[in-house]
Amino acid sequence: MVEKIFFGLPELFQATSAPSAKTFYFSLGDVKKTVRLSPEGCVVEDGKTVDQADCVCKTTPEFFEKIWEEGYRPGLKDFMSGTIKSNNPNDLKVFLAAFGKES
Repeated sequence: MVEKIFFGLPELFQATSAPSAKTFYFSLGDVKKTVRLSPEGCVVEDGKTVDQADCVCKTTPEFFEKIWEEGYRPGLKDFMSGTIKSNNPNDLKVFLAAFGKES
């Protein structure tokens, strides 16, 4: 399911929601993806293809699906418990907005 979500990202991308270029790295269990967003488009790459992503997100595939499919938005408890980890939680909101998944 997670692979299917990432496969469909370029088609769902809303360029007007990406004011500047941002790079995201997702580590979701065995699934590792780099996503590059810019006003020109969305590129999804397998693995970690950048040294330093603007936003790193680590969680389980199931939790990512809950966020993506069910509209769940992680709270402080989720971050404090380690259910989801990120160096830049605010950019996760930018990521969701870029695909019409605002909170």
